Amino acid sequence: MIGQPYDNVTSAASAMDRALDAGGGIIRLAPAWVPRAFCTPGRRIRLHPDDYFPFEQTRGGIDERWLASAVRADNGPLTGPHEGLSLAVDPEGVLIPFDDFVDHHRGELIGDAMWAEHRAWPMYSKFFDNQQALPFHVHHRDHHAALVDKPGKPEAYYYSPQMNNHLGDQPISFLGLQPEVTREQVKERLMRFGDGGDNRITDLARGYRTQLGTGWDIPGGVLHAPASACTYEPQVACDVFCMCESWSNNREVPEELLWKDVPTDRHGDFDFIIELLDWEKNIDPNFVGNRFMAPYATAQSTSDGHAHYAEKWIVYRSSRFSAKELTVRPGHTVTITDRAAYGTIVVQGHGTMGSHDIAAATLIRYGQLSQDEFFVCDSAARAGVSISNRSTTDDLVILKHFGPGNEELGLSAGT
Repeated sequence: MIGQPYDNVTSAASAMDRALDAGGGIIRLAPAWVPRAFCTPGRRIRLHPDDYFPFEQTRGGIDERWLASAVRADNGPLTGPHEGLSLAVDPEGVLIPFDDFVDHHRGELIGDAMWAEHRAWPMYSKFFDNQQALPFHVHHRDHHAALVDKPGKPEAYYYSPQMNNHLGDQPISFLGLQPEVTREQVKERLMRFGDGGDNRITDLARGYRTQLGTGWDIPGGVLHAPASACTYEPQVACDVFCMCESWSNNREVPEELLWKDVPTDRHGDFDFIIELLDWEKNIDPNFVGNRFMAPYATAQSTSDGHAHYAEKWIVYRSSRFSAKELTVRPGHTVTITDRAAYGTIVVQGHGTMGSHDIAAATLIRYGQLSQDEFFVCDSAARAGVSISNRSTTDDLVILKHFGPGNEELGLSAGT
């Protein structure tokens, strides 16, 4: 099988209305698989073992699944028309591009305030699943990304225990720089990029072992080489980056990826790459204290005072997105309210969410639909979503990713 996983895609208004109405504001989404030519799949995102390399040569293997995504991946000239883009499932069987779906329903779907400010769903999450670490790289801040007509890209990581039956070949993340490192040292390593082999830029970084059930906040401008863990990554809806390490996954990184999102007139200008870095955040001596995220209970789950469920903030340091982990105990039904629209992915167990049957995926064929991913519209989130765990033995565990300015998190700021 080669190419796009789905061929029954439409943007018909009737299909978009049906998809929103049928689930009472809870919309089922099809899996969105993304290959990367410079990565080796870690095979933890529950895709069939035969389907991790469904594309033609040079495309690489699938090591990402994008969640609640209204943007397409930027994978070069062979990128498919819907690559990285979530597709809403119409009950009559057709699929709807999520960017068109958002544009059609607007504030009814994502909230009036969100639509008025962004005119789009401005974030997505993903599972990043590489057998080895990514190259050391940086995502632009807003003012640099604007030079190539893109938004800046902060992101965050959460290491879900359910998605990590193994930790890959290098479960150590290189994040930021050692406090004593100078700009001149970084520039010297960048200038080695075209020499071939390893420019050893991570010699200048600090490494952190993966701790399952925790995460990191990575603002734009902060260098990072994520570990080989399967990582849940809420982020701004953009695929802007600058690769700074010339060797990864036991092979050279193409030099074109160093200049991928650099204005044409600055190609070859290593001082510009240094400008991309938020220097103070990279050399922060309290990097762990400012960037590490240990989960904490949401106010709602604490005030309810019963043992039927547990809900935690797992991503909470950025104003651009946030995320929760919800666990419903075996045999119980709970109603959970939120103050904003959100995307959601089931990582353990089975049951119901509103009128939908839900189940964590075990093995998905490329091109097959699943029952593990949904989007909850603003009004449904505020009214409360009824979630039942149909198992008598296993927890039902759901990850929930929110857009910018989550007012509930604002009330909890500083916790």
